Amino acid sequence: MIPIKKRYEASLGYFERTMPVAETELHYSNPFELLVAVILSAQCTDKRVNLITPKLFADFPTPEVMAEASPDVVFDYIRSVSYPNNKAKHLVGMAQMLVKEFHSEIPDNLDALTRLPGVGRKTANVIQSVVFRKAAMAVDTHVFRVSHRIGLVPDTCTTPYATEQYLMKHIPHALVPKAHHWLILHGRYVCMARKPKCGECGLGGVCKYALQGKL
Repeated sequence: MIPIKKRYEASLGYFERTMPVAETELHYSNPFELLVAVILSAQCTDKRVNLITPKLFADFPTPEVMAEASPDVVFDYIRSVSYPNNKAKHLVGMAQMLVKEFHSEIPDNLDALTRLPGVGRKTANVIQSVVFRKAAMAVDTHVFRVSHRIGLVPDTCTTPYATEQYLMKHIPHALVPKAHHWLILHGRYVCMARKPKCGECGLGGVCKYALQGKL
């Protein structure tokens, strides 16, 4: 049995060496654009989102402009993403609330962010982490899968929230914003859901999945 502290030290050290620069793969140039992109990325690939956002950002560059649009108009820009009808409504509603209640500024705290249409805890944590550099761990499917496979969280952490809380207890707060991206990128390119590339991973000595012989 590998002590949890050793597993974290080995994993974080490996990621620091192999991914010294780790950041979102969504394309954006300001906090509003990032918020739009993250809302669009729910159950959709970053690659797909990046294909549609240039035109969307060009025609709706600010919350004020998007707030004046109708969901039907926005739908035409985002029809190729998952759940475009709901997301179009969320984007317009989000922009309207930003204008009316937040002076068109992206709020920096969880409670305010999750009041915005289309913004759940995961999206709010992405914004807190990326925009405001806060110690907030957004748990998506990659983070959930990778943290369980490596053994950074126990099997009893059966929900994203429980996983988030456990990771936050063991990752130094200064590393949390980068660790979020480490886990996502590792899950996206190495520790994939169906065929993890264990032969290319340097965590075999501490990874619970590898040590159990599930190769």
